Amino acid sequence: MGLAPLIVVLKTIALRNGNQTYNNAARFWMKIFGINFVLGVVTGIPMEFQFGTNWARFSQMTGGVIGQGLVMEGVFSFFLESAFLGLFLFGEKRLSQLAHWWSGFMVFVGSWLSGFFIIVTDAWMQHPVAFTRLPDGSYQVSSFLGLLLNPWALIQYAHNMSGAVITGSFVMAAIGAFYLLNERSQEYGRIFLRVGVIAGFIFSALQIFPTGDLHGRYMAKHQPITTAAMEGLFRTEQGAPIVLLGQPDVEHQRIDNPIAVNKVLSFLIYGTTEAQVQGLNAFPKEDWPTNIPLLFFSYHIMAGLGTIFIAVMTLGVLFLWRNRLFTTRWLLWVIMLCLPFPYIANTAGWLTAEVGRQPWLVYGLMRTTVGFSSNVSAGNGMFTLLGFMGLYALLAIFFLFLVHREIEHGPGTQPNVEAQPITLAGD
Repeated sequence: MGLAPLIVVLKTIALRNGNQTYNNAARFWMKIFGINFVLGVVTGIPMEFQFGTNWARFSQMTGGVIGQGLVMEGVFSFFLESAFLGLFLFGEKRLSQLAHWWSGFMVFVGSWLSGFFIIVTDAWMQHPVAFTRLPDGSYQVSSFLGLLLNPWALIQYAHNMSGAVITGSFVMAAIGAFYLLNERSQEYGRIFLRVGVIAGFIFSALQIFPTGDLHGRYMAKHQPITTAAMEGLFRTEQGAPIVLLGQPDVEHQRIDNPIAVNKVLSFLIYGTTEAQVQGLNAFPKEDWPTNIPLLFFSYHIMAGLGTIFIAVMTLGVLFLWRNRLFTTRWLLWVIMLCLPFPYIANTAGWLTAEVGRQPWLVYGLMRTTVGFSSNVSAGNGMFTLLGFMGLYALLAIFFLFLVHREIEHGPGTQPNVEAQPITLAGD
């Protein structure tokens, strides 16, 4: 999802300036996008089947709500994205340049719509709105517009998509740095770095403010237990500190070896350093997240990496502005080696969201312990989990092989110094 808008940027520059180099760059990244798309389809569809196989009671009770977003994602977004992806990859010689740009733009629209409908589904589990309960105990949508405009969904979507663009930006910038460090495809390397660094800087800033700030404040209001567990705040405090590093000791309800900044948590949540923040001791223990250490570390990994992202991209923009980015080898190494970090940060972010919701499957309505398929034994669940892990490991190796092959092949022949014009007419 984060790569799609960057491809549109490359294609737009090619269309406006008539520069074939940017056209080749867009084509190169759409191939990478296509490989990701195929892997996403193969791995994503079994996840939706799990609603029926492993979470039968949950599906039975909430299918009237969660089915809405999932169906729209499949019917509208998936088919839109896949159809125009085919046109972009295989129709360039049959389409005009404007039509080819439009196909790339619709891939972007489809991928972001897909993300929106999935987020709407997940956000209802985090913050259920616009529903009624039927006599049989199941839940149905009472307002379709209310479901789509769930405030939690809008904030979560903005935060999630900024994280996606950060990932795409770092990948693009890292490949550009790789080309420059290896002194190959250098014109493309400069393009990748320029686009990746600028987009990465913008969305790294947006990830912290306003999207991260709004998400944190909204969570503190509607899931205060989650906020307390994320921050390792075991006791209610006035002028609560923010813990930068430490190890949560749940048994003794404390943070070991803490590095904290006084009163910052109160300020971040309520805008004043003297505000009182509820700790875990203010809530029944049965409502605490079931794995507080995992939640604490996931959140701090996400937040820590987010800080690193904005620092690296700020340096990148500064050196780009001074025309030194492409020749500063130590910074190119830093950007290239940062490539896996956005994937880790996004995974840690989703762990924070989903582990933080526990012990609720639908927050405040259905506990996780009553939502699973009672006829599926733990052994069966573990057996299929190991099977999928093995299958996905093979797919990951195949994925890395295909991406490596595309990177080694490069975006195309080394472009000429003078831009090659492209026309709006079809071939």
